[in-house]
Amino acid sequence: MIASKFHLRACSVADCDLLSLVGSGAFLEAFADDLDAADLLAHCQKNNSPAAFQKYLEQATTRAFLAEVAPGNGPVGYILLCEPDLPVEVSPQDYELRRIYLFHRFHGTGIGRALMEKAKEATREMGRKRLLLGVYGKNHAAISFYEKAGFKKIGERRFLVGTTVHDDDVMAFEL
Repeated sequence: MIASKFHLRACSVADCDLLSLVGSGAFLEAFADDLDAADLLAHCQKNNSPAAFQKYLEQATTRAFLAEVAPGNGPVGYILLCEPDLPVEVSPQDYELRRIYLFHRFHGTGIGRALMEKAKEATREMGRKRLLLGVYGKNHAAISFYEKAGFKKIGERRFLVGTTVHDDDVMAFEL
């Protein structure tokens, strides 16, 4: 797969099923060897259901973009941006990259970098000055990706996946 064979498009409520499919698939792909199966299932049913995406996308300040590849424009990743809900001091100038997921086979193609740049662009378009995110503290590949994109750790949070609490890092990028 080469980076020139993809595009990003803005999502609407009509895309909730696709976002749910990619979200659950990418979450399972990333964490199946690290998290309990019952916790994975509970997390995806709660956070990656079409209804969960619909709730986000009905908010005026939420933005989502889907990465699709040719042929057939199959969905392979997405970003979801919204008002911050993190245990750090936030201001009206902050925006949260709630999710950035990309199937592993598309890592290294430029799609992840394009999704991150789209997240920064959307943050600027919202008139925000800082982009925040939370990341599983043991997800070293993701943390490295965020650091290369200019994010710095600013705090920590406890994050519930199913019935298990995990330690996450909270990171920020100053635009």
